Amino acid sequence: MESPIQQYLEQLLAEVQHLGAGAPYDVHPAGREPRPGDFGICLATVDGRVYSVGVADQEFSIQSISKPFSYGLALADYGFEAVDEKVDVEPSGDPFNQISLAPVTGRPPNAMVNAGALAVAGMIRGAGGKSGVRRIVDTYSRFAGRDLTSSRSVFDVEIRQSDRNHSLAYLLSSVGIIENDPTRALEVYLRQCAVQVSCRDLALMAATLANGGTQPLTGEQVFEIDVVERVLSVMMTSGMYDDAGAWVSSVGMPAKSGVGGGTLAVLPGQAGLAVFSPPLDGHGNSVRGLETCRRLSTDMEMHFVRSARNGRSAVRITREISELPSRVRRTEEEAEVLERHGHRARIVEVTGDLFFAGTESLVRAVSELEDTVDFVVLDLRQVYDAGRLARQMITALQRQLAAAGRELVLVTGEEAPSLTVTDDAGPESSAPAVYQGLGEAVEHCEDALLDRYGTPAAAPERVPVTDSPALAPLAGPERERLAELMEHRVHADGDVIRRVGQRFGGVHFIVAGRINTIATDPGGERVRLNTLGPGMTFGELALGTSDRQETTEKAVGDVELMVLTPEAIEALEAEDPGLALQLWRALTRDAYTLVDRYLREAAVRLTY
Repeated sequence: MESPIQQYLEQLLAEVQHLGAGAPYDVHPAGREPRPGDFGICLATVDGRVYSVGVADQEFSIQSISKPFSYGLALADYGFEAVDEKVDVEPSGDPFNQISLAPVTGRPPNAMVNAGALAVAGMIRGAGGKSGVRRIVDTYSRFAGRDLTSSRSVFDVEIRQSDRNHSLAYLLSSVGIIENDPTRALEVYLRQCAVQVSCRDLALMAATLANGGTQPLTGEQVFEIDVVERVLSVMMTSGMYDDAGAWVSSVGMPAKSGVGGGTLAVLPGQAGLAVFSPPLDGHGNSVRGLETCRRLSTDMEMHFVRSARNGRSAVRITREISELPSRVRRTEEEAEVLERHGHRARIVEVTGDLFFAGTESLVRAVSELEDTVDFVVLDLRQVYDAGRLARQMITALQRQLAAAGRELVLVTGEEAPSLTVTDDAGPESSAPAVYQGLGEAVEHCEDALLDRYGTPAAAPERVPVTDSPALAPLAGPERERLAELMEHRVHADGDVIRRVGQRFGGVHFIVAGRINTIATDPGGERVRLNTLGPGMTFGELALGTSDRQETTEKAVGDVELMVLTPEAIEALEAEDPGLALQLWRALTRDAYTLVDRYLREAAVRLTY
């Protein structure tokens, strides 16, 4: 099933594509003119899942998006104090190519403007047999998770158009910020700007920063966390140049743009975002890139203030309902159907908060389920807080599942936030079933599977005592004889048939209706252990507990029973010990079946 997040990105691409303002960067090699209509969006999570739409794999020049990565390399090489002596960390409020240095120190305001990037380029040296440029390209490649290259033709064009940058390099050299050949520093800077990347590359580079410097796909620690912390801090305040204030307030993610048409944004701990669209505004930022980031920040709740409330929310586990059977004791026929088709209902357990990261992991888990899964149970009892995005995405999942003849079931508990489907779910899909406990949700799915894949015989409304599975080992005449010894009893809805602590009251055979077995948990709360239906028995287990009833049995609706009383059992043992022995063998066999099931389900009951 296609992820609703993927669908959202496709819709966003179509809507933002119509923006026609701006013009592409006019410095480029002959025959490589940017196409204004090119547009791609990529979103990469910190565990390596990449969502992409549009022109996601076409290469373009990284340009100024290179600045934070080279800045990080310099910090890793020299340490913070040495780099801070060359480049400050203050937002400038000036255009990216402003010729302006601090009046006393001569330092550029930050590493995101051209003057600061030139100062950083002047610091990076060769090492280990590799030139400074080679080390820069290798660093970018480690962030992207693949080998990148710097375009010679792009460099040749840029160097001929770099009088302003050349003057900045000489100005920095005149005040001692660039200590070696300023032209060499300029060449290093332009070669890093000429590195060719795709939108997907940038998304993974951003996700590596979001992941504390660890590349999500390769697992390589490219930068240490203290370097990442500094880089993202400067990106937040200065990455979008003289538009940084508006960016922080409206988008709220550390970001960097480039005149090549790329835009990169980082949601720390969660995801990296990249957009490629060549038309630029007056600040040198991609017009569609800005709008896409604003829309995503709002719609996906990716502003740092909202996302800061979110821990590492995640899907904790998914499993088939056959691993967590309901409290309803099924007949042999029903058990066979559920054993055969239990994989068609899956429980997805989520913990933490449902903002961007948690919602993405939930959506991914459901979207990647096999098409053979007919029923999806979202166990949200350990969700503590949820945003608008979670509700919207659950709505989208509900629509898609319903359209395919599948069903979404929610388990919310008493304290979990409301996550019912929003009002705009549309007439084509009804609201999902919502339960307070997992047991009730599993029971719902079991009943639905039995309706869909079972037979009428698998769910009988009435089972004569002579057809009881507990008496199946006996011959027909022997079952008839036992039936003659039983008392016929009826109970109304809510009647307590057997109460905890009562002495053994006989073996009760359910002919019609249902019985809830109720016990007291360690906290003193009354809980339902299971539900018994036609053809099942209760009461006999009291014989193994000092002749005392350990649970309360309560009628659910009208109930019809046949009861083999203690007196009838005593008379049978005196008059026909052979039949009495066969009866006890049959009941023992049935009891062992029950005990085996209870042992397998004991841990499950605690989660219900």
